[in-house]
Amino acid sequence: MTVQLASVTPHPLVSARSIPAAELLNVSKSFFSRGNTSEVLRDLSLNVAAGEFLAIVGPSGSGKSTVLNLLAGLDQSYSGTVRCNGKPVVGVNTEIGYLTQHDSLLPWRTVEENIAVPLEIRAVPKRSRADQVRDMIASVGLRGFEHHYPRQLSGGMRKRVMLARTLIYGPSTLLMDEPFGPLDAQLKLVLQEELLRLWSALRKTVVFVTHDIVEAITLADRVVVLSSRPTRVKLEEVITIGRPRSVHDARFAPSFEDHYHRLWGAIEIDSRRQIQ
Repeated sequence: MTVQLASVTPHPLVSARSIPAAELLNVSKSFFSRGNTSEVLRDLSLNVAAGEFLAIVGPSGSGKSTVLNLLAGLDQSYSGTVRCNGKPVVGVNTEIGYLTQHDSLLPWRTVEENIAVPLEIRAVPKRSRADQVRDMIASVGLRGFEHHYPRQLSGGMRKRVMLARTLIYGPSTLLMDEPFGPLDAQLKLVLQEELLRLWSALRKTVVFVTHDIVEAITLADRVVVLSSRPTRVKLEEVITIGRPRSVHDARFAPSFEDHYHRLWGAIEIDSRRQIQ
């Protein structure tokens, strides 16, 4: 099922009475540098249902990370409306967890100490903090590595620590900006499978930015394609592959090839223009 969007269109998971977990309504955004203006988003509308796994794809520079920064409350210079759970995003949005591809672990802290940082900031009592960290370490498959430092971990383990640290304070929505981008293909598949397992168990709302169409189809309930600048929603693709979903098996689902061709068709022209 493919829907061309001229304006915001609620996903089927968003009923007439429900409040989107995240929403951009008629948002425009420009960057200003040395007297020049660069328009990034133009009248962009997008909503995400509670518990939905939404993937965002598009050519480089199309504003994918900008959308996440607006939802996170890290950028207030825009026109339009940005809401989280029905409330305007004003300042840093404490209802979300933000995971990027950049390694942000503290090198002087062990695995358990890194994961505990958000709980320390919230002044969670020490005993409760230790219990929560222990449970989270088990959830992401890091038992036995509690006292290791980041330099002693593989790239995949470091990603698990970052994910655990993002999840531990219970954000309602996860923003993920190409979190597996720098990893090798095999490790990426393993972490995709882990992410699907955690998402199935926790049912967090996820907004996942990626350049990889295969990754988007494999993980998401719905994939939104952004155009080149000034960015608009160019295409919405509801993924019909059933759940629970295996990363391996998803690629052999009958509808996978159709999803891929429609998404690539929407991205191809803008992507080719960038290399001409």
